[in-house]
Amino acid sequence: MSTLPDSPLSRPTTAGALPAARFDGYLEELFAREDDLLKQLRAEMERQKLPVIQVPATSGRALQVLAAAVGARRILEVGTLAGYSAIWMARALPPGGALVTLEKDEVRAALAMEFVRRASLETVVDVRVGEASELLQDLDPEAPFDLVFVDADKEGNREYAEHAARLLRPGGLLIVDNALWRGTVLEEEPGDERDRAVAEFNREIADDRRFLGTILTVGDGLLVAVRR
Repeated sequence: MSTLPDSPLSRPTTAGALPAARFDGYLEELFAREDDLLKQLRAEMERQKLPVIQVPATSGRALQVLAAAVGARRILEVGTLAGYSAIWMARALPPGGALVTLEKDEVRAALAMEFVRRASLETVVDVRVGEASELLQDLDPEAPFDLVFVDADKEGNREYAEHAARLLRPGGLLIVDNALWRGTVLEEEPGDERDRAVAEFNREIADDRRFLGTILTVGDGLLVAVRR
């Protein structure tokens, strides 16, 4: 099909060419509308003055779609916060599915458990409290997992990915949030240790023969990699 030089079909159409706020709003309105429970969870996080660092609704929806796409029955999450992303993903699980989520902060874990209960997912979501580096060591009897989602300290991404490589089934997904890290990954000289950690981790996964990956430009970027 031929197009005129000035026609819309002849021009590149990338998400980056659109105003970010309008693009995110468009996606949220179409695909990622929060129900009352998710709105209440965000409001409670603000009331308790917890850091508002959970994934946006658009990323929650993306996680849900990816979980369904790989037919996930077992999901592992590193970094629960208050359970927002866990609820999104758990709702994609079939009957008999399970999600294990790891959180080191007892207050955050307690809030996550409360909202998991309110979402009627208490038989699906297992919130475990402790250091992820220690809890991950003990998960081999529960493997393989179909999806591992990491949204924790950025300096730990490399370690968490190593655990994911061991715990994922072939064809399973490793997903890591904040892969764009507010755009700092584009800078020649990242500003601090976390900036460098994110940029270096992205490069390592791109070169890791165990994974086939890319970054989805939703939210702050979701690194998505298939375990070969």
